[in-house]
Amino acid sequence: MSAPLLNLYRRMQRWPAGRWLFSRAVCFKAPYFASIAPRITLLEPGRCEGRIAHRRKVTNHIGTVHAIALCNLAELTAGLMVDASLPKGMRWIPKGMEVQYLAKATGTQHAVATPEQPIVAAEAGYALPVNVQVCDDAGTAVFEARIAMWVSPLKR
Repeated sequence: MSAPLLNLYRRMQRWPAGRWLFSRAVCFKAPYFASIAPRITLLEPGRCEGRIAHRRKVTNHIGTVHAIALCNLAELTAGLMVDASLPKGMRWIPKGMEVQYLAKATGTQHAVATPEQPIVAAEAGYALPVNVQVCDDAGTAVFEARIAMWVSPLKR
C-alpha cells in the first residue's frame, strides 16, 4: 500500500492543474514553504522533483536566488520524498542539513531529492541521508544538500 501523501499526489495528477493544486495543498499543511511558491513536478517512492521560479520574493541583494530559498526547496523535496516512501508504521523528522553553493542561481531552479539508502521498516530508529541537487534551466548544478533525516517507528 502506498503512503497517503503519494496516493493524494497520484489522484491529483488526473485533475487539470493537479500539480499546482498539490503544491498549494502542501503549502497549506506546511505554510512556511509557501514563501518560495514551489511546484512539485514529480513524486514517487525514492524520488521527488520540484522547482521554484526566480521571482522577486526569492531574490537576494545581488539578483540571484537566495541561498535560504534553495535550502527551503531542498528540505521540501527531501521531506516529501521520504514521506511518500515510508513504510506503514514509520515516521520521519529532519535532523540537520549540509549544503554547498556551487554557482550563482539564476532563473528557475529544479531540485531532485533521492535517498542514499533504501527506506525500510525497522524496529528502531535509523539515520537516513537524503541527497538533493538543484540545477538551473541550463542543467548547471548550483546547489547541493545532504539532509539528515531520522526515521523511526510510530509510537503506539
